Amino acid sequence: MLASTLIVAGVALSACQTANTSADVIRVESAQGSSSNIASLTSVIAANPRDPEGYNVRGSAYGRAGDNKRALADFNQAIAINPSFYQAYANRGLVLRSMGKQAEAAADYNKAIQLNPSYDVAYIGRGNLYRQAGRNNEAFGDFNKAIELDTTDPRAYHNRGLIFQTRNQHDKAIEDFSKAISLSPSSPEPYNGRGISYVALGDDDNAFADFNNAINLDGKVAESWANQALVYERRGEKAKASKSYSHALSLDRNYGPAKAGLARVGTAS
Repeated sequence: MLASTLIVAGVALSACQTANTSADVIRVESAQGSSSNIASLTSVIAANPRDPEGYNVRGSAYGRAGDNKRALADFNQAIAINPSFYQAYANRGLVLRSMGKQAEAAADYNKAIQLNPSYDVAYIGRGNLYRQAGRNNEAFGDFNKAIELDTTDPRAYHNRGLIFQTRNQHDKAIEDFSKAISLSPSSPEPYNGRGISYVALGDDDNAFADFNNAINLDGKVAESWANQALVYERRGEKAKASKSYSHALSLDRNYGPAKAGLARVGTAS
């Protein structure tokens, strides 16, 4: 590969890593965080106020709705009723991590693993915490552990694939992203991830197909459009690249890779 090609591939890889740093869930069913679902769960809790599962489920719904305060209150209540409720610790860890309380989140994940060493979700959550902190080797170990436990959670494969990318082990990354796609075929994230590794290997055709699939699944993700633009750019189709970079910026005006790409190809006339 030419030096310029390696530089462009590096830009794309950086884009992928940046965009997925804080992603914990590949796709979330928005209905689970709806007001109607929360109201229904509240009725269940009213009928069974000493059942910790009700608080745990409603806490997860609040978390999906972005109401971290109420989510924490419900997880706290679930744990107060049942101090061995490892799922509630892991769920609370996810909310704490989203709030930037990394040490507290780590403590919750560790507690969940202590209570149930076979709980794959806790390893994945702690692995994401490690990866966000740049502790990739520890993250890799946690994702491996979850996979050894036969997890069906696509995040384990997706996030291990991202670490393989940082190690330039793109064949292994492609395998992991492909597995994540098989577990979550409606999610654009693993298509973008796999496409980036195809770019790094010089396989622009497969990369382009993956980026287009990501766009078809969710056309509002700036990364997907910037990645599509990257392939146009590599093909010398600057007008199309400019259009896609510009569209990415219309979705996220602060998306760095799209800004850099548009600066390289210029604005289409």
